[in-house]
Amino acid sequence: MASGNGSNFQALVDGIAAGSITNATITKLIVNRSKAFATQRAKNAGIPWEYFNLVSHGFQTKGETNASALQASREAYDAALAKKVLENDKPELIVLAGWMHVFTKSFLDPLEAAGVKVINLHPALPGQYDGAHAIERAYSDFKAGVLPDNTTGIMVHFVIDVVDRGAPIQTRKIVVQPGDSLDDLETRIHAQEHSLIVAATQQVVQEILARKQPAL
Repeated sequence: MASGNGSNFQALVDGIAAGSITNATITKLIVNRSKAFATQRAKNAGIPWEYFNLVSHGFQTKGETNASALQASREAYDAALAKKVLENDKPELIVLAGWMHVFTKSFLDPLEAAGVKVINLHPALPGQYDGAHAIERAYSDFKAGVLPDNTTGIMVHFVIDVVDRGAPIQTRKIVVQPGDSLDDLETRIHAQEHSLIVAATQQVVQEILARKQPAL
């Protein structure tokens, strides 16, 4: 699942083609933004894709501000997406590769009940800079002299209903250099993300396969 450019989705496509991810196939890409370039990447790779949006598909009124209505619409969208995925695609693993929507239990609980793992790439270390704008917040702390050891990082983690707090699968530390601009840091982090999402996906795929093996 992706929302934008899809470079991490492309890393997964390339990882499978190169044999860095084995015994796995990408069955579908789902995007929630109509202009997501990730769809072009899917077309180029011959992978089916689908657009499914909270507002465009009638779950939320554009401009809605009522908190209860917003929550109810998110839960309805999440439940519909979970049903769509489980009934139509039947995956064993969902990878959030730049998916800009925070899932509620209405999505996560049906997937968990079906034994489907959901993992996410996040540009921060566990317990640091949860949520949006993580790189910018880390860089701001670096400039203020309060970033511990001048170090931030990235992680792939299991998804739970608390933002970016699921158990980490793999992490990677990234030191902010004295002369780094925000663009420098973002470039270095994004370069590391591509290899990390491939490695972590391969790890989870192998764990899924191991559980499917009959006990000796």
